[in-house]
Amino acid sequence: MIQISKHIQLKHIQNSDFESLFKLMKEIYSYTYSHFWKDKGDWYINSQYSKENLLKDLSEKKSDYYFIIYKTEIVGNFRIIWDEKLKGCTKENQVKLHRVYLNPKTHRKGIGKKLISWLEKKALEKGYQIIWLDVMDAQPQAYKFYKKLGYKYFSHELLTYNLLYNKVRKMSQFYKLLNN
Repeated sequence: MIQISKHIQLKHIQNSDFESLFKLMKEIYSYTYSHFWKDKGDWYINSQYSKENLLKDLSEKKSDYYFIIYKTEIVGNFRIIWDEKLKGCTKENQVKLHRVYLNPKTHRKGIGKKLISWLEKKALEKGYQIIWLDVMDAQPQAYKFYKKLGYKYFSHELLTYNLLYNKVRKMSQFYKLLNN
């Protein structure tokens, strides 16, 4: 366990945690993103959080994948990919915040901010210069959250998933230069 604050911990996700992660993401992702999808997000959840995908993600040596624990309850997940390059960015030593999902009942408790702060410190300790992430443009609260923490727009892409509604396909890449 990694202690982030008095009430926040990170617990490494293990291969045996497949069912727990799948159940958690079905709840969190469906609540947050079901209106983006013609099938309410079922295809995305079933493909991205399949046992096969989870085992593949966990086997990546340059990745850390955690459950987020608030007080004593698992409330989300957090995935970091070290040495993942942002397309078009020439700076060395980049890390991608690949996933941070929190149960909506924990929003506005400072959990996300504390996790990002922890990641920034960890990245600096390891000699990284940039943290970057993807933000769905149709999620303005996430957009505002990262901007408030000093992340800046870099580029965007249009997602090509067939079941995704056209109006929500834009996903922006945000980055932050870390100061030593």
